[in-house]
Amino acid sequence: MTSSTPHPIPSTQYISHPEGRIAYDLQGDGPLLVLVPGMGELRSSYRFLTPALVAAGYSVATTDLRGHGDSDTTFSSYGDTETAGDVHALITHLGGSAVIVGNSLAAGAAVIVAADHPHQVDGLVLVGPYVRNPPSNVFTRAMFHTMMAPLWVAVMWKSYMPTLYAGRKPDDFDDYRTAVVTSLKRKPYGKAFSETTRQTDHAVAKARLGEVAAPVVVIMGELDPDFKDPAAEAHWIADTLHGEAVMVAEAGHYPQAQQPDVTAHAVLEFLTAVHSA
Repeated sequence: MTSSTPHPIPSTQYISHPEGRIAYDLQGDGPLLVLVPGMGELRSSYRFLTPALVAAGYSVATTDLRGHGDSDTTFSSYGDTETAGDVHALITHLGGSAVIVGNSLAAGAAVIVAADHPHQVDGLVLVGPYVRNPPSNVFTRAMFHTMMAPLWVAVMWKSYMPTLYAGRKPDDFDDYRTAVVTSLKRKPYGKAFSETTRQTDHAVAKARLGEVAAPVVVIMGELDPDFKDPAAEAHWIADTLHGEAVMVAEAGHYPQAQQPDVTAHAVLEFLTAVHSA
């Protein structure tokens, strides 16, 4: 079982790219897991899940997206493809292969890594996954981009976050939301987040779904507000990738933080199957 108290924060490490650095933490010893948060989130999104995975005998790397958290804001582009490159660089840096746990945008990135580098991806855990663009119209997209403009993105995201955490909120939700908003209030980071919302296109990930050979589990909150029918989306992704879908009650877009015990059980069950195959 996971604890309601987050695990102590390890020292931040970095990998360097020509345009900037990507921040990550590394804990534990064993087969490598790389945990990647969604857009607007911090790597501490996995603060409740990581201890359970470490205790089960895994080496767990949690990383910030470029332009988020402790990663740099000096990058010229953002999105699924760019995140995939960062994740692959981290796996290569840490050696061997890994199971990638990707939430939201990071799920699309994980699909791209698995398609491009099948020998370095042991499996995919796709949490609240975006692997294709949701139905929308020009007006909806324009409104969202206006909401996420750099000048007021921190205020808008603070207001929007509770809706994404539909269902049970983590006990430390207020503190975590404060950390996220404080990070976004740093001018370069608000701008980088805004650019991420504008540049991200999940059609790139959708085009690669047929090339994924790694085993897959999809974990979706039953109340995920980002999808009109979360269960239908989860099962479509799972069927397309020949995997399984796990629906999490009383959870929205972040079951790893909202229902960590249920999520940990699903992840560990999947990992057992992957590493015993």
